[in-house]
Amino acid sequence: MRKMKNWLVIITVIICSAGVLTACSKDDDIHIVQPEKEYFTLWNTCEALTTLQEYVKDVTNPNSPNYIRTEDRIATFDMDGTFVGELYPTYFEYNLLEYRVLDDATYEAPKDVMETAQEIRDFVRNGKKLPEQFDMKHAYAAAKAYSGMTLAEFDAYVKAYAQHAANGFSGMTYGQSFYKPMLQVFNYLKANGFTYYVVSGSDRFICRALVESIGIEPNRVIGMDVKLRSRSQGTEEGVNYTMGKEEDLVRTDELIIKNLKTNKVLQISQEIGKVPVLSFGNSSGDCAMHNYCMGNQQYKTAAFMLVADDDARDHADLAEGARREAKWREAGYHIISMKNDFKTIYGDGVSKTEFTFPADTIEN
Repeated sequence: MRKMKNWLVIITVIICSAGVLTACSKDDDIHIVQPEKEYFTLWNTCEALTTLQEYVKDVTNPNSPNYIRTEDRIATFDMDGTFVGELYPTYFEYNLLEYRVLDDATYEAPKDVMETAQEIRDFVRNGKKLPEQFDMKHAYAAAKAYSGMTLAEFDAYVKAYAQHAANGFSGMTYGQSFYKPMLQVFNYLKANGFTYYVVSGSDRFICRALVESIGIEPNRVIGMDVKLRSRSQGTEEGVNYTMGKEEDLVRTDELIIKNLKTNKVLQISQEIGKVPVLSFGNSSGDCAMHNYCMGNQQYKTAAFMLVADDDARDHADLAEGARREAKWREAGYHIISMKNDFKTIYGDGVSKTEFTFPADTIEN
């Protein structure tokens, strides 16, 4: 008996030294827990982070009246400007279309697609205002610009462009331009039983290509969609055509949906089938998604808006950021300030620079 107690003392000392003992007793009354993991090393102490952590602790506590079953812990995230950079000098998908049409010598664009790409170039280089409803104009032009590509070809095309240096930054490619603190939010939610989805206005397959490197599965990505066909299908409808084993799927020039505002809600309902309990965004295009979440009649919810208010480490419109913050607070959204809440944005070795425009690109 004495030998057994001696062994218990030795084991107790070892465990206490490792820092994982919460209550050490003289004999065998030992309670051991693992130390809580620190998920938010890249965040400053702030209201938004405290709110998120308190929310998660509450809804994952089985004894709380606000407990949410694991299968209903659904979080939705916008992509551009929420966890991926969007000001280099504009959205990734806008930059990609400009490159495809005006700089890629292997592609000859139709007149209307050329016009749309030039409008992007005039906007980013000269500050010329984009036409009204440009989101839709771009969507139709992008559908045409990549029509005929197989899904594998388009994925490779997006990833190849993503390896280009991000305009307006040093030490970073487009494909590396993730907000590092927001990636920690993904890890935290996953550890607490949440399933998160990317719900973006950008092309679904562009989003899939970009988020693959951070481990987000393609079936958790919702975005703008164009109609697909099998390689040999031609104009025959899929309900009448049976594709062969060796056929590829190809993109067409037929736009199905631009996934913005209320369209985000419709897509969430159709593809996820549940109302989210957490929602993260950065612009008016995300308000409908936030409101849908906050209208959840079954569970406690929270919605967060990220404000691009850091003009030292990122490109930002401070006046617009202040206006948005006031508006979002009034709507009941929690504010994430890039300037005040993030210890870093893109990580070590990345710095903001002036935008550059090579002289050898095609001008029209």
